[in-house]
Amino acid sequence: SEVMRKSRRDGASEAIVKRIINDSIEAEQKGLKGKAYFDARWKDPGNKKVSGYAFYDKSIHRTSQLLSKKYQIPVILNDKSTLFQKGESDDTALYCGWYSLAKYIDAFTWQKGSVGYHIASSECTTLKKKTSQVWCKKMLDNGIAATIGPVDEPYVQAFPVPEIFFNYLTEGYLTLAESYLISLPYLSWKMVLIGDPLYRLNLKP
Repeated sequence: SEVMRKSRRDGASEAIVKRIINDSIEAEQKGLKGKAYFDARWKDPGNKKVSGYAFYDKSIHRTSQLLSKKYQIPVILNDKSTLFQKGESDDTALYCGWYSLAKYIDAFTWQKGSVGYHIASSECTTLKKKTSQVWCKKMLDNGIAATIGPVDEPYVQAFPVPEIFFNYLTEGYLTLAESYLISLPYLSWKMVLIGDPLYRLNLKP
């Protein structure tokens, strides 16, 4: 059967939706600038075979290593048990991390065209609720151009695999929606991509 690639242009207000579109266009034209932040919780397991949360944690390590080799973009990896805290993640262009359930940590200043997601359950449930602290809403409120999150418990394996998603996305050949689709272990109705589906990253090697 055929699969239609799509994403939602959404947020707490119409102004945020317009900003997502305008920022994506500007970043395509001028290039995405800033730093890449990856928030693992454990040390790199190396070649050890892992699964579940450990698989995604290892993938975050591999993503940071991959981008460090391929691009001039500064890559910052946090492998401590605590997450990035306020003031520690300036000029954020790319982000992936976990696990602060429904409790956004305001550590980031998002660049125009920035893309990132937080691996945790139900982080895309309440984009319109003013008091909500879920990651998708707060990242959109604060300036990110594209993010990913679930509307219910998806289980960790429903998330895009970080090293696959960011590898294809940063190469600039595939669109945001294509990079998302190709990096999913399986299709889940609970996972949502928010952003301009045709956005292509312009990140010079």
